[in-house]
Amino acid sequence: MRTLTSDLKANIGQTVTLEGFVHFRRDLGGVQFLILRDRRGTVQCVIGKGVTIPMPESTVRVFGTVVENPRAPGGLEVQVSSFEGISIAVEAPPIEVSKEEWKVNPETLLDYRYVSLRGLRERAVLRVQAELIQGFREALIAEDFTEIFTPKIVSAGAEGGSALFEVQYFEQKAYLAQSPQTYKQMMVGAYERVFETACVYRAEEHATSRHLNEYMSLDLEMGFINSEEDVMDMENLVLKGMFERVQRRAMRELEICGVTLPSVPDRIPRMKLADARALCIEKYSYTNGGKDLDPEGERIISKHVLETTGSDFVFVTHYPRAARPFYAYPNEDGTTRSFDLLFRGIEITSGGQRINEYQMLLDNMAFRGVSSEGFGAYLEVFKHGMPPHGGLAIGAERLTAKILEISNVRYARAFPRDRNRLTP
Repeated sequence: MRTLTSDLKANIGQTVTLEGFVHFRRDLGGVQFLILRDRRGTVQCVIGKGVTIPMPESTVRVFGTVVENPRAPGGLEVQVSSFEGISIAVEAPPIEVSKEEWKVNPETLLDYRYVSLRGLRERAVLRVQAELIQGFREALIAEDFTEIFTPKIVSAGAEGGSALFEVQYFEQKAYLAQSPQTYKQMMVGAYERVFETACVYRAEEHATSRHLNEYMSLDLEMGFINSEEDVMDMENLVLKGMFERVQRRAMRELEICGVTLPSVPDRIPRMKLADARALCIEKYSYTNGGKDLDPEGERIISKHVLETTGSDFVFVTHYPRAARPFYAYPNEDGTTRSFDLLFRGIEITSGGQRINEYQMLLDNMAFRGVSSEGFGAYLEVFKHGMPPHGGLAIGAERLTAKILEISNVRYARAFPRDRNRLTP
């Protein structure tokens, strides 16, 4: 029976069978050392002379006795009595997986992602992300949300913009979905509270450290709200659940990445956009940002909130109509019932209350210059009674990157798609 590396402490003095990858090998004359890697971690294996250890990334099986050794990584090693290859690599890997943190060209890590993902840190990043997403699901299911699955080939852009990937759908023109927005609003009419975890597609031709053209969006929508405050309260609760799951299930991965998980406040601070912009100008002499907060403005506000409240998070609210999608609920003062959530200097969430009245929605589409073409079914929903509702979307890769202090969001996705990368 196979034993995993995480179970070795419970088997000290016992003979075990290990299966995994050759992570690293070293020959010290009379003794050979093999670092074996499996899905749970690594262990040092000590092998005598006369055994040929295959090149790194070969899969092997070892039989041996687990012993304590304070000089070995993790304080344990396996003294091998028998060794065999399972699948021997036919050529050396294009990068040394055991040394991927050693100033390897970042583009090289992406070019050979199918190998670099085997590295301990890269695996840890995606494991943390997987736990965040599962925590998102668990927290919402506990609040009586229903998981939904919406189309990713659509007839029009949910955001009403032009940054769409066009596809040929038989005899028709179609697009890859920018967002499940219209569908999750429709589903509020069925279930009241819904969520989805799925990829979305944005055709902006940017090439920055914070953008992807395909990313994992964590979406929720909830009915019978009083205001956008209810949606912010729900995100506060959900983030707590997500972070608690990571703390509980991915402690080793956090250690590998060398980070401490930040705490989520019981109530995340909230600040109106107008006040945030005034603060940037009056206290920090920063005047850029236009109708929104630009990246530097986001960093300034996040830094200020951290210094004054201790929170890594801050909600910025009341964005102007011109800065929000056509479905954002307008206020009489020209703002909307909307918000962004900033985390460590970057936006990770957009959300707010949606328009739930048919004529108001038509008027706002006209105000924003959005054609109703392609929105037929979506608009019909509002003729048949829709409760006050709102929702949000969290960018999973951005959240992961900021938690783990990764400078480029591309390294928080297994196989990133950006302006210049379509493979692997």
